[in-house]
Amino acid sequence: MSAAALPPPPRTDSGALLRERDYMIYLVTRASGVLATVAQSVTMGWQVYDLARRGMGVAESSLYVGLLGLATFLPLFFLALPAGVTADRYSRRALVTVCFAAEAVCAGALMWTAERGILSVHLLLGIALAFGVARAFRAPAGVALGPMLVPLELLPRGIAWNSLASQMSRIAGPALAGFLVGHWSSGVSYGVCFVLYLFPVVGLLFIRRPTRPQTHPGSRLQRVREGLHYIWQNKVVLGAISLDLFAVLLGGATALLPVFARDVLRVGPEGFGLLRSAPAVGAAVVALALASRPITRRAGTAMFTGVAIFGVATVVFGASKSFALSLAALVVLGGADMVSVFVRQTLIQIVTPDPMRGRVASVSSLFIGASNELGEFESGVTARIFGPVAAAIIGGVASLGVTGIWARMFPALRQVDRLQ
Repeated sequence: MSAAALPPPPRTDSGALLRERDYMIYLVTRASGVLATVAQSVTMGWQVYDLARRGMGVAESSLYVGLLGLATFLPLFFLALPAGVTADRYSRRALVTVCFAAEAVCAGALMWTAERGILSVHLLLGIALAFGVARAFRAPAGVALGPMLVPLELLPRGIAWNSLASQMSRIAGPALAGFLVGHWSSGVSYGVCFVLYLFPVVGLLFIRRPTRPQTHPGSRLQRVREGLHYIWQNKVVLGAISLDLFAVLLGGATALLPVFARDVLRVGPEGFGLLRSAPAVGAAVVALALASRPITRRAGTAMFTGVAIFGVATVVFGASKSFALSLAALVVLGGADMVSVFVRQTLIQIVTPDPMRGRVASVSSLFIGASNELGEFESGVTARIFGPVAAAIIGGVASLGVTGIWARMFPALRQVDRLQ
């Protein structure tokens, strides 16, 4: 066959991605769900701190902010592996739809109790626990669903656009929650979240492609073992997800934002919303750059550099007494984290076979959940002992230490070049 007769290479530009109807439905509905999740989490964080602070000191109230994160994380810890097996056995679209419906119920319960003045700290923690159960099953199914809706050659660009859409929701979510709580009430904020959850519940029904993965024989326990064995043997995947776990676990300054907004920077609920949006602004800018020009060389080095910058920005935020400098540090923090997220997600989704994506995604989700929610608990405890400023600085320094240790422990990850 002559060179002229060869078929043209598949297109990998953004225009080709935009013509993938099912993936665009997934992209838009997931962005709405993320917007609802972030706005709801911000409202709950502000409210639990406000309710606890009325009868306690600042240090004790900070601990309750951490407990809220722990309540969200515990279901993920216990259910991540069974959720991964479920995502590799049943329709992933159906699982994501059911989970978003359950999260809508949680938002409705928050709205009803808040509007009647019966929402308490303990009730908030209980609803956070129920929300964590739904999210434990949604996370692996949602991650594994995306690659089923787009050709493999478009997957890196699709991940970048997915990250961009999620970060835009993370920008709008805190600002939306701060505005609604500041001008109306927490009940109104929860009501808006309830409506936003309904978009993916309805929209995902219009996906046409089959979303049930090919299944293999074996018990649930055998499937769990198979997934864990794959991750343990693949040091690139293991190193990528564990680096994120420990770096963000120790450097989770965002958990302390209610404390910084109210008692360190003194900027109120609207300032709190801006602080929560700042990391997503940085992440969105970097995601937009990656969507147009994805990383093509030295991806492992880029990932470690991003984590190191994340640690430095956390230290700057903790030491800052200026609202403007704090915002800038959080923007840089979010942009650096986006580089790490992009490399990790692309590596995991490209190298993992589709029948195993749910189980691998469940472990990744467990690590991410541990780094976020468990990191919130760690930050709350550290703030209780050392104070919020010292807790943030200590966390940033610890993230830098983790970066150096992981660079030596996982040379294969550090040496990753092309994301193919």
